Amino acid sequence: MVKSQNIFAKIGTYAVLFIAAAVSVYPITRIITISLRPGDQLLSTSLALIPDNFTFDNYVVLLTETGFLRWMVNSLLVSLVVTVTGVALASTSGYALSRYKFAGKGSLLQGLLVTQMFPATMLLLPLYVMLIKLHLLDSYLGIIIIYTATALPFCVWQMKGYYDTIPPTLEEAARIDGASHWQAFTKVILPLAAPALVITALFSFMTAWNEYVVANVVLQDTSMFTLPLGLKMFQGSMTTQWGLYAAGSLLVSIPVVALFLILSRYLISGLTLGAVKG
Repeated sequence: MVKSQNIFAKIGTYAVLFIAAAVSVYPITRIITISLRPGDQLLSTSLALIPDNFTFDNYVVLLTETGFLRWMVNSLLVSLVVTVTGVALASTSGYALSRYKFAGKGSLLQGLLVTQMFPATMLLLPLYVMLIKLHLLDSYLGIIIIYTATALPFCVWQMKGYYDTIPPTLEEAARIDGASHWQAFTKVILPLAAPALVITALFSFMTAWNEYVVANVVLQDTSMFTLPLGLKMFQGSMTTQWGLYAAGSLLVSIPVVALFLILSRYLISGLTLGAVKG
């Protein structure tokens, strides 16, 4: 009786997982289909993954006749700088908040927490005024500063919380063995914090890679557009270039998927790797 109940429970679990996977994958299959359809079949109701008379014309046009490659370079530049800056600042400031006691520490932590209560759109006006006064409007540096400032509070809180789980005795042991404070931090603590660093990097990258509203306000020069702004150009008031939109959406997802696959193994093995190196 118990065995049969376990079998039914497993079947139910697998059924729920299958339905959830199907619901998640179905929109992606539709995008693939639309990107491969000829221009005269975009409104087809066929459910075939590979449409009849499929063509790669949308991808060819996207890469050769639009500014997609330029938008890709812009997004990669901004996202990578935001990621590196976010990881560097969050890893060091989170460590300071975790290990040291200083005046105003509690207020600082509360301030970081409060900033997460307000969406970035509420800060558009003051940020816009600040960028104008700093002469950073319509510049890479301006958008990088905003994205970094938006992602940093969450990243600092996350790193601080993870450092709290690492025993301070590990650093003390390293100091006894002759390591400096910086060496103890970089060679003992950071390897152990690899999972948190990976999450910080992914969050920082995704913040800059997918954001549209702030970029739409800050960037006006089309040559500096990031991918969300560029793809929006395929949507007009009277018509939308769905084939190019779908092809661009698929290509935009490739760097994100690649980054996640590369970093996922560090997320899984980070603790073991850090313990061995420490």
